[in-house]
Amino acid sequence: MTAVADSSVATSSVHASHSTRSTSRRVVDLTLDALLDLDSVELGGLYRGASVPVLADVHGDLRGRMLAIPALEKNPVGELPRFLARQSWFPWRGKSFMPRTDAAGEGMNRVVSDRFRLFRFETFVGKSRAGDFDAVQLDYDLPENPFFIRAIKDEIRELSPGLWLGQAWLRVSGAEHLGLYFGLTLPKSQASHASHERS
Repeated sequence: MTAVADSSVATSSVHASHSTRSTSRRVVDLTLDALLDLDSVELGGLYRGASVPVLADVHGDLRGRMLAIPALEKNPVGELPRFLARQSWFPWRGKSFMPRTDAAGEGMNRVVSDRFRLFRFETFVGKSRAGDFDAVQLDYDLPENPFFIRAIKDEIRELSPGLWLGQAWLRVSGAEHLGLYFGLTLPKSQASHASHERS
């Protein structure tokens, strides 16, 4: 019985060690495409552990990926959104940010092509809906947006320089619900320029 117990403990330790290494590797090696391999629980942990972006750092035409839809993950079609998001023809291309001051800015979504821009939002740092911390808020509640877009509340936090994780919340009957996770990153040309500036 002791030998069996010792074996069980050893196996558990190996699994725990492997899990820790895997998690550490994922945190270190995160890229926009790598985020597609994570489920909403893992993304939620990353989001809570991320930092509050400096508004001026979130600028330009950021490349986007839809990541996880929590409500569908236990559904037979739960993998479909990830499959679609990996395709080059997926209609959402990303978001373009234009900081106006240190405290406020605006932006647009790029849809179908990088030249086609829709659904303006205003940006500012405010309290997150996901916990007791701040995030950059993307507010679509603007007169020019259709009612179903005005009900969306996006927010983003920084995972690493040039990589942001976002949550899209939807207001339904006065209550806000987490709809999906998305990721944003600098395009290669912009990332190279930012890296050169930091060095």
